[in-house]
Amino acid sequence: MTTATESAASLSAPVTRGAHHIGLTVPDLQQTLGFFTETLGFQVVGDKPDYPAAFVSDGSIMITLWQAQDPGTAVAFDRKNVIGLHHVALAVDDAAALEALQARLEQAEGVVIEFAAEPLGAGPVRHMMCAIPGGIRMEFIAPTA
Repeated sequence: MTTATESAASLSAPVTRGAHHIGLTVPDLQQTLGFFTETLGFQVVGDKPDYPAAFVSDGSIMITLWQAQDPGTAVAFDRKNVIGLHHVALAVDDAAALEALQARLEQAEGVVIEFAAEPLGAGPVRHMMCAIPGGIRMEFIAPTA
């Protein structure tokens, strides 16, 4: 039989162990797949042609990209008025990597920079925000030291 103290201790410990994957519905699977593989260097780790979907990974996180059934009538991403995903944040190695990535993103088709690399509050990190092909907001974060 479990005591009240044992129950309280088990409830205070997280039951999850980090993200397994993030699933994104996109209007153009091939364009967004190209962004992840060509711009960010992700590897394709699987696909499901009959859905259609593609699965990409940077070695730490997997992102599933699902083609919207009818992109012409799909509702565009709206972080201020729709409940759900606000943005996806991915880490990069350091401030130099963030600056190099920003330069790549500025040249990438379908990417809109929301704000360039800047300090994140008073903390020891820098970040930037953009919309990737299809309009999903993505943040990139790097430690400064």
